[in-house]
Amino acid sequence: MSIDTPASAPAPSRPPLRRDRRTPHDGPSGTERTLNVFSHGFLVLWTVLAMVPLLWAALTAFKSDREIFTSPWTLPSEWHFENFVRAWTTANIGRYFLNSAIVVCAAVVLVMLLGAMVAYVLAQYEFRGRDVIYYTFITGMTFPIFLALVPLFFVVQNLGMLGTYHGLILVYTAYALPFTVFFLTGFFRTLPRALVEAAMLDGCSHAGAFFKIMLPLARPGMISIGILNFLGLWNQFLLPLVLMPDQDRYVLSQGLAVLAANQGYRSDWSALFAGLVIALLPVLAVYIAFQRRIQDGLNAGAMK
Repeated sequence: MSIDTPASAPAPSRPPLRRDRRTPHDGPSGTERTLNVFSHGFLVLWTVLAMVPLLWAALTAFKSDREIFTSPWTLPSEWHFENFVRAWTTANIGRYFLNSAIVVCAAVVLVMLLGAMVAYVLAQYEFRGRDVIYYTFITGMTFPIFLALVPLFFVVQNLGMLGTYHGLILVYTAYALPFTVFFLTGFFRTLPRALVEAAMLDGCSHAGAFFKIMLPLARPGMISIGILNFLGLWNQFLLPLVLMPDQDRYVLSQGLAVLAANQGYRSDWSALFAGLVIALLPVLAVYIAFQRRIQDGLNAGAMK
């Protein structure tokens, strides 16, 4: 006897799942494409606005004084390379350039050494008052330099360092030290402490562990902050204006200001533009040569 089994009822159909979230394989949406076009257009516009004055100044440096006023927006009819020779010798740009190189290079070396040592101690050692010292440096970044000019002048004068190279070097170092400590502390905090402990077990001192192990590991951050300090100190104007009254020891920014002021008495605009180009060359050279290292150091600091 056969038993009839009821036929199985068809399974109810399920509604298709809606994809509320976009997968990584999906292309950008219309809003994202609009934002990308707007951001890229803004960057192109910003680049043009930044490059046009530089190119105009570079081309003007090769013109004669008459051509600067009669044909300011055209290429030089004749390239006057002697403008740079006259700016370097007659306008004393060469002496001012050498003064800036001495002061800035010495200040960068000193601030990098002191800043790295302070940042290493604040990042790797536990002691009472560490946070107070760290936030004191952070507060120094927010202090306006205008409020410090008058008391700084009297302090440097009382120490007998007014108008000297070493006085300006020490002031530059103190000026750049807070940001250097802040920047490098993030690198040293992520470096493995076990390497230092292993080195000290092998008989290495604290100074040896810093210079032989930790400092090479923090090289990306050291390179980035060193370049940023060089660019910032090279363009410094207020501090040397107050602390360097000796004209023979003027830095480049002071020399360019004096050269621009003298144009009211003698018309040598071509030498002025040539001096501007000479002042821009070290900054452009450093940035072009180390732009990849700057980006890598900043990215590493952001990831850490």
